[in-house]
Amino acid sequence: MVKLFAPAEYWKFGDEAVQEMTNGCGPESWKSIFVPNRLFGVSIVAACMIHDFMYYLGSNEVDREEADRVFLNNMLRIVEHKSSWFLTRMIRRRLALLYYATVRDCGGVYFWADKNPDELFKEVAESKM
Repeated sequence: MVKLFAPAEYWKFGDEAVQEMTNGCGPESWKSIFVPNRLFGVSIVAACMIHDFMYYLGSNEVDREEADRVFLNNMLRIVEHKSSWFLTRMIRRRLALLYYATVRDCGGVYFWADKNPDELFKEVAESKM
């Protein structure tokens, strides 16, 4: 069994409550086909669920950065625990780092979704862009 890090609130919620706040790895759309649940055969769904939970509760960029760092740390913990062969471990580590970099580059849209009031958004004419 591998030990993963998560905020205390995560462990206090029951599995059903966590399931309602998270969706595993990737967005809830057709885009999920591009987001793996595994790193070279090893499931990272538990790390993804903790990451989603932290995104759900987060309210600022510091929270987002912490969630992303925890995600990387948990992926690496899983890789270390599940990889007995050196070459497999190295491949999985590289994939975890690539996954982390992608989340840092693309995750902001998902972190900030539904966190700003609708009245702050206005349509802008094409001519003003």
